[in-house]
Amino acid sequence: GAAQDMIFGEISCEEAEGAILAHSLKAGTATFKKGRVLTAEDVAALAGAGVNRIVAARLEAGDVPEDQAAAELARALAGPGVRVGAPFTGRANLFAEADGVVTIDRARLDAINLVDEALTVATLPPFDTVSARQMLATVKIIPFAAPRAALDRTLALARQEGPLIRVHAFRPRNIGLVATRLPAIRESVLDKTRSVLDARLAAMGSRIGRAIR
Repeated sequence: GAAQDMIFGEISCEEAEGAILAHSLKAGTATFKKGRVLTAEDVAALAGAGVNRIVAARLEAGDVPEDQAAAELARALAGPGVRVGAPFTGRANLFAEADGVVTIDRARLDAINLVDEALTVATLPPFDTVSARQMLATVKIIPFAAPRAALDRTLALARQEGPLIRVHAFRPRNIGLVATRLPAIRESVLDKTRSVLDARLAAMGSRIGRAIR
């Protein structure tokens, strides 16, 4: 797993340049956020504030930084009707581009989540009705990086049989409604049925063009 591939632990400030901060840290007036790649200026500021040692991670040659790994996997998962948001703190979200129904290949999704604990994908249930800009899924890299080999396996699974996550947009339709009058059914019941259908169809961009009783 990625936790073994990374060098992770307490290091002195002198050797901290290029390391990834494991916990948010306040030093004087400056705040250094968890996940920050420390620059020479950061290290000088920490030392100037009296911080001698920090807990940090160093990436090995085979590690992919968390934002890059999240973005690569999110792009591989996204099919038609799906937009990938910019990655942040090891997370990349996928959003619907239109109102419609989301389809998700659940078997491949489960296989991806079993590759390595460093890489996880959470989604809405398959066949959910979604609206434009709604979040469909999130890709999360658990530590600060993912092993390249594990990421490549998830990318292969995501791409092997066409889009894993896609949105089938609703197309506007004109609907005909035929309602049968029976002695036991009041007109108000038929009216209520019509109003319920109107609301459902409006949510899908469609309308009742003609109703016959």
